[in-house]
Amino acid sequence: MTSIDDARDARVLAAADAQVRPALDELARMIAIPSVSSQPRHAADVAAMADHLVGSLRGLGWSDVRTIAAGGRPAVLAHWPAPQGRPTVCLYSHYDVQPVGDPDRWSTDPFTATERDGRLHGRGAADDKGGLAMHLAALRAHDGRPPVGVTVLFEGEEELGSPSLDALLAAHRDELAADAYVIADCENWRVGVPTFTTSLRGVADMVIEVRALERAVHSGEFGGVVPDALTGLCRLLAGLHDENGDVAVAGLVRGTAVEELDHPPDRLRAAAGVLDGVELIGTGSVADRLWAKPSISVIGMDTTPIAASANAFIPSARARVSLRIAPGDTRENAVECLRRHVIGHAPWGLRVECSSTEAADPSVVPFEGPIAEQARRAYSIAYGADPVRAGTGGSIGMIASFQAAFPDATVLCTAVADPDCRMHGPDESLELGDFARACRAEALLLDRLGR
Repeated sequence: MTSIDDARDARVLAAADAQVRPALDELARMIAIPSVSSQPRHAADVAAMADHLVGSLRGLGWSDVRTIAAGGRPAVLAHWPAPQGRPTVCLYSHYDVQPVGDPDRWSTDPFTATERDGRLHGRGAADDKGGLAMHLAALRAHDGRPPVGVTVLFEGEEELGSPSLDALLAAHRDELAADAYVIADCENWRVGVPTFTTSLRGVADMVIEVRALERAVHSGEFGGVVPDALTGLCRLLAGLHDENGDVAVAGLVRGTAVEELDHPPDRLRAAAGVLDGVELIGTGSVADRLWAKPSISVIGMDTTPIAASANAFIPSARARVSLRIAPGDTRENAVECLRRHVIGHAPWGLRVECSSTEAADPSVVPFEGPIAEQARRAYSIAYGADPVRAGTGGSIGMIASFQAAFPDATVLCTAVADPDCRMHGPDESLELGDFARACRAEALLLDRLGR
C-alpha cells in the first residue's frame, strides 16, 4: 500500500523530472556567457550573467529580486517568504567561471555547450553554472512557490576567493539569515552516489621573490662563485617537501581524515592523469593526504623564458606557491609558518621577500540534526543510493564564511560535479544523469522540509 508521503514524493520527483530538459537548455545559454571574473575584459559578461539570473528568478513570479555588491562583482539576491512555521533555506551557487586556458586543448568551443557521451561540455558546466541550473529547476518543480522560505544567493566572484562575501554577509545579515544553507559547489564521490562534503582544506597563496644581484652578469666570468637567484629559488622551493613528498614546513596542522571513505590509488591516478611510472607523493592514506594534511604546490614562476635567455645570471626570480591548509588550522597560522620556513631556509644569504595573496580558512561541516536527516532521506530517494560523506582537498572559503556568520544553521555541501568533470581544466563537463538526480533531490528536500 502506498503511503501519503510516498505519493507526495513521487509527485515532486515527477515535477522535477519535467524541469531537467528546460534547465539544461538554460544552462547552455549561461555557458555561452563568458563570465570570467578574473579577467577585466569580461567585466561586461559578468554583469550580463547577473542580469540573466535576475531575469530567471523574476520569471518564477518572485518580486524581491535584485543585485547587491560590497565593492566587488555583483551578487544576485532573491527571496520567497516562508509560510508560517516553516524553515527558510538559502540556496547558493556562483556564476563566475575560471579562464579557459589554451583553447586548443578543448575538444569543442569552451563557451558553446556541447552534449556528447552522456555529458554536457563547456566552461562552467560543472563549476558552478550547473549548480545554478539545478537550483532553478528545483524551484520550478514547485512552480516557483516552494513550501518553505527560500533565499537565493548567486555569487559572482567565488573563483577569486570570494573577497567581498564577508562584507556582503555583514551588510545583509538579516536578509541572508536562514535555517539551512545548501551550497551546490562541491563534488559527488562518483557518478550516481550523492555526497555531502564534510571537510575542506583552506588555501593560502604566497609569492616568493629571491634576489641575488643588482644586475645580470656573465655566467662564465662569475659562475662557481657568485650565486644566481633562480638556482637559489629552486633550492628554496625544493626544501618545501621532504624526501617522501610530505610538506616540510614546521607548525602546520596535520590530521587524519574522519570520513570513512578512501581513494583507491588507481582511481586517483586516472582522475589526475598521472603518467605511467610517476609515483604518488606523501605518506599515509590517500584520504589523509588529500583531506586532512597540508600540501604545497608551485603554480607559477616569473623568470627569463628559454627563448630569451642568455649566458647570464638572473638577478631575481619569483615563484607563486599554493598552500592547502588542513582542517583544524587557520590561514593566519599557515601563512606565518610558510613565511618563517621560506625566510629561514634561504640559501647563501640570498634576499627573500614573501607576499601573500588569496587566503581562506579550512572547514569542518557537521552533517547532523533534523535538517541533515531530511537531506539524507531526500537524496537517498532521488538518487536511489544512500548518500556518503566525503572530504575534499579543494578550498571553498565561503563555506567557512557562512559558518562564521550563521553558526546555528545547518550547512549542506552538495554537488552536481563528479570526479570526471575536469573543473578548472579543458573539456569541463557535467554528467547528465547526475544533474537530473541532483534536481530531483533538491526539489524533494525543499518539499520534505516544508511538511
